[in-house]
Amino acid sequence: MSDPQSLSIHTTVVGESTPSAEATRWVVFLHGLFGQGKNFTTIAKALQPEFVSLLVDLPNHGRSDWTETVDYEQMADAVAAQVRRTVGDDQRIHLVGHSMGGKVAMALALRHRDLIDRLVIVDISPASSTDMSEFEQLLGALATLDLDDLPSRTEADARLSELIPNRTTRGFLLQNLRSEGERWRWQANLDLLLADLPTVGGYVPEGDPFTGPVLWVAGERSNYIQPEHRPAMEELFPRTVLVRVKGAGHWVHSQQPQAFTSALRTFLTAT
Repeated sequence: MSDPQSLSIHTTVVGESTPSAEATRWVVFLHGLFGQGKNFTTIAKALQPEFVSLLVDLPNHGRSDWTETVDYEQMADAVAAQVRRTVGDDQRIHLVGHSMGGKVAMALALRHRDLIDRLVIVDISPASSTDMSEFEQLLGALATLDLDDLPSRTEADARLSELIPNRTTRGFLLQNLRSEGERWRWQANLDLLLADLPTVGGYVPEGDPFTGPVLWVAGERSNYIQPEHRPAMEELFPRTVLVRVKGAGHWVHSQQPQAFTSALRTFLTAT
């Protein structure tokens, strides 16, 4: 296992921090499986000027380092170390995590509670998700692309159109395709993510309760958060408030960005 302190975690700052660290209100965003920190750019810009945002590429995604296994606690420790390097050891942050990033955020809050002021978990529960067949199908579809015989991103989109009919989903996945000269490569560690899908879905966070305020955001059309998950949520995060965003599925922040931003701003500014 790689040392979390040594992992290179790519981040992007949106907004301008003040000269006094105490006066800067930081929001750190953690994306889901196949995503990148930049997926939250629109939300981060909408939170200006009150908040400065840090958009994180999780390990095995975007421009961050790859690892040998998927390990949520390792990811949480690596993100915490990078956040401290960016905002300072004495600064507390608001942490927002979606899906897989939500489970990283839970682990981070339970392991580094001194770093977190308020926590926002988006459309994922602290329970095991055993059915990862949808993600297995998507990874299998991406594996069919012959990158040595790929002339363009447009052609990649065309070749995937039958296996992944939804254009928005294809576009989201193809953000991981990068050109290097005349060659193409996957920026995400697809082989590892496929091999460790049971861990991606099966991780259940553990630890003493995090007693800070927690906003749980669920998509109205998503089934990732069920009534039977509520006891586990409240056991680990007793100050939980759950809201459901109308018209949203699993990708709440991209499907209903205005409603999501409104709920987020209300929660982060409440006294």
